[in-house]
Amino acid sequence: MHKLVSGVHKFQRSGFAERKELFKKLADGQQPHSLFITCADSRIDPALLTQASPGELFILRNAGNLVPSYGKENGAEAAGIEYALAALAVEHIVVCGHSHCGAMSALVDPKLAESMPAVRQWLSHAAATRRVLSENYPALAQDEAINVAIQENVLIQLENLRTHPMVAARLAAGRLHLHGWVYKIETGQVFAFDLEEGQFKPVTETQASPRPRILISLDRAL
Repeated sequence: MHKLVSGVHKFQRSGFAERKELFKKLADGQQPHSLFITCADSRIDPALLTQASPGELFILRNAGNLVPSYGKENGAEAAGIEYALAALAVEHIVVCGHSHCGAMSALVDPKLAESMPAVRQWLSHAAATRRVLSENYPALAQDEAINVAIQENVLIQLENLRTHPMVAARLAAGRLHLHGWVYKIETGQVFAFDLEEGQFKPVTETQASPRPRILISLDRAL
């Protein structure tokens, strides 16, 4: 806790002072351009990863970067999506998974969540990811299955996003764009799902929107 308090004082002395005018402007309201949905993992910092300034990203975080289908659980995720679109008019939604994801590890190996009933229940929102793995990649070793799950899960959560009426309406009108990303922690690389080629590629080479998938090895390719 001492580290956190010291960080607050450092921010007030330097970080805030350097951007005083920006924070004064933000006090009047926010105009983020993107909703960034990612994992609650402490190793993921969306602003650092994208070099975004305060006020640019509306961030929604949970274990496994999951998006419950509309109507299945109208909780924090549905409320956050609704607010980002209706009140803030964001133009982009990014679903960002990451390497070494504990939630996806527990999805592949349920024994990891045996003592965490709330986690097991939450992972039901990734049931489609588990089914895709079992039916299409039954022979994968566990490490490789986790890598595939991380990628498949991003694409499936994008599909879940489309079940939200406000998302579907704005996609149809061309006022919203969806993006699927995977962040590799140990290298700093970010891969986005490529519209034309149907696979994850470095973000500098992509135009991201979900399409039929070709999966890659996070260990080898990412």
